[in-house]
Amino acid sequence: ENGMGIWLAVFNDRGDVASSISVRPDLSPMEEILREHHREIFGDADLIVLEIDIDRPVSDLVMHYAKQYGKKVFALVSVMSIAQERRDYFPDLGCFICNRQEAGMLFGEEFGHLESGELPGFLADRVQNAGPENIIVTLGAEGAVYAGRDGSKGFCPAKPVKVEDTTGAGDAFCAGAAAALACGRDLAECCRAGTELAAAVIGTKQNVCPVIAPEERGLLYELSD
Repeated sequence: ENGMGIWLAVFNDRGDVASSISVRPDLSPMEEILREHHREIFGDADLIVLEIDIDRPVSDLVMHYAKQYGKKVFALVSVMSIAQERRDYFPDLGCFICNRQEAGMLFGEEFGHLESGELPGFLADRVQNAGPENIIVTLGAEGAVYAGRDGSKGFCPAKPVKVEDTTGAGDAFCAGAAAALACGRDLAECCRAGTELAAAVIGTKQNVCPVIAPEERGLLYELSD
């Protein structure tokens, strides 16, 4: 009845989100849909992608059915202050993707003083105690870092590209990384796939399905094959 809500984001002079507010839509109808159709929604899924700060009753059901059907949950966030209230989810997450600022809020520590090369080891220590199974932290133009409970950790550089429009870069990174995870790839390749798709998106003014030149097609096309 009221559409998809009202959203406002405020950016600083570096293009980073400084603040955001939202009036969210009523998502309660999703609860009934999940209860009635959980078998078809979760049963054949490769994995579940969840915006972790979605309404609590909805996210509770998603986590419940994901566990019931043995599906890994790949989570992202839009409002970290809400996500912090869902800490009980984190031990059950297959992967959590966030930016540097959000990672700092998650672990209650400031990451700004660390170089990108230092971050993987720093994250690896944190996920052992209070984090998800795997975490990927995007660093904008610097690339991304990752760490897992199994001891895997590393850095994925950004792909050089002429920036046309950064809208959707974070969502594209998440989509690429989730696709790789669904295909059984490791964290390094998840980051690579996310980086490739994000680069394709910011290199064009199109907002969906960017056309990627044959010579630039990488891991994402390997996954589709």
